[in-house]
Amino acid sequence: MPVLERRISDWDDAYANSPHIVGSDDLPDLWATRAKTFRDECSAEGRARLDIAYGERPRNRLDLFLPRGESAGLVVFIHGGYWMAFDKGSWSHLARGVVESGYAVAMPSYTLCPEVRIADISREVGAAIAKAADLVAGPVMLTGHSAGGHLASRMVSATTPLPPSVQKRIRNVVSISGLHDLRPLMATGMNDTLHLDEAEALAESSALLRPMAGARITCWAGGGERGEFLRQNALLANVWTGLGAATAAVVEPDRHHFSVIEGLCEPGHALTRTLLG
Repeated sequence: MPVLERRISDWDDAYANSPHIVGSDDLPDLWATRAKTFRDECSAEGRARLDIAYGERPRNRLDLFLPRGESAGLVVFIHGGYWMAFDKGSWSHLARGVVESGYAVAMPSYTLCPEVRIADISREVGAAIAKAADLVAGPVMLTGHSAGGHLASRMVSATTPLPPSVQKRIRNVVSISGLHDLRPLMATGMNDTLHLDEAEALAESSALLRPMAGARITCWAGGGERGEFLRQNALLANVWTGLGAATAAVVEPDRHHFSVIEGLCEPGHALTRTLLG
């Protein structure tokens, strides 16, 4: 029987998304425009609370978007950008599907590398979720994209920075195109900024940690993703199933790394419905 061997020689290319997606250079401006439109809409209706402080650093701020009427619970969306780029202001529009389903959405920024390390970002995100949970009653659902997918899954690992009172309220997690084993990133040029070492990679990689009791997670990726993102997507669901978590792995056809998050804009999309559980 033939043996299929897969070996990666260019780790920078393996984790590069923009060069492989047509029109990707135009996307940040498009995201910013759509996000502002949604923020303005919610602000005009008194359904946006912007720049709520959850810590002492300048980027320790979150935006909270509220549904019409009483909220059925809280969703926290954690942005990506390889822990090095973007902030909450580029993604507000992704709250639309959840807000129109009757839930509040919190979107935090966090301090970026190299000013801090990934472990510090994990602690900041934990503080942001705890702050949002103080503001909104009911169940809590977590989601995030790319590096944000890592941070969402990290929050339901056994070494979560979340306080026990918030842990008990977590109903569901969806990690979108998440990075769950950080060790390969040590071989990329990004590590000049991330400063990952073996100890931190082991401590911050969800796939190398046990899930917290009762964890329920869906790993969601696009069918047009880079091979490493598809592998990482399947990895966490596979490992955590063997450790007692309720897991699923979904590959959405005809979506690439940047379009896979667009389902969150629609209340009826499978991604939104899966997140709300």
